[in-house]
Amino acid sequence: MPQEQSQSSVRERTEIREPHKWAVIFWNDDFTTMEFVVKVLTEVFLKTTEEAERLMLKVHEEGQAVVGQYSYDVAVSRTQWAIGMARDSGFPLKITYKEA
Repeated sequence: MPQEQSQSSVRERTEIREPHKWAVIFWNDDFTTMEFVVKVLTEVFLKTTEEAERLMLKVHEEGQAVVGQYSYDVAVSRTQWAIGMARDSGFPLKITYKEA
């Protein structure tokens, strides 16, 4: 019986929290084409064409833009995938992530 009470009190004190979110940031450069940025945003980050174009213009006009917030693992994997696509296509697209 004491073991049951112990487990019960642990459950009562345990809080379940959402994982921290990480912001993925695209940075402007003078070489990566706008079309390629839209392609990455739609294929890797699953944005609609309209949203991808809006984000691409924000990057172009403001120098950077947060393109999404994800769990750490998703932010890292999508960033690596997108950078790989850029390098394979000969573009220096800079993408970073930071805790949101």
